[in-house]
Amino acid sequence: MRILTGNDLKTGAVIWWTGSDWSLHVADAVDVTGREDELARVEEAERRVNVPYAIDAEMHEGQPRPAHIKDRIRALGPTVRQDLTLKPADPDIRNWVI
Repeated sequence: MRILTGNDLKTGAVIWWTGSDWSLHVADAVDVTGREDELARVEEAERRVNVPYAIDAEMHEGQPRPAHIKDRIRALGPTVRQDLTLKPADPDIRNWVI
């Protein structure tokens, strides 16, 4: 499974491709396997996202989960203070093992 990520051009926030738009929540990401390069090109040209790229992911309890630790941290926010982390749409995301 491959999911598309990047940074919002206006805010710098980490965002995830939902199939039609971008979301702050990795749980909203969709599999883009085979279309990742084309989607990244189109979205970057639209100037909605900065440096979009595809990452490996796996389904974990029905939701996409980045395969690499770097991308898990990008998805959830800083690891040093819980009050700074992104408040995900799904509260069970905190049970992930990073």
